[in-house]
Amino acid sequence: MEAAIVVGALAFGWMAIEMAFKPLLDKARAAMDKSDPDHDLDDAPAVDDSNVKSNDAAEASERKLVSYADAVAKNTVGAS
Repeated sequence: MEAAIVVGALAFGWMAIEMAFKPLLDKARAAMDKSDPDHDLDDAPAVDDSNVKSNDAAEASERKLVSYADAVAKNTVGAS
């Protein structure tokens, strides 16, 4: 009977730790998956990023440059 209580308490403690540290554990597990010693990065297929660069250039041309003083003035008027 006492053994079942101990096993139940250990299982509950393990689940509590897993839920409390889930984001940290997920990052650690993802890093371990990436560090597979059998995986050779030289064998990975090349990525074509020409489309990404053209999208960045299009976004940059759409942005309007704003001076620091204009941004502060705009924020202080809106905050009143």
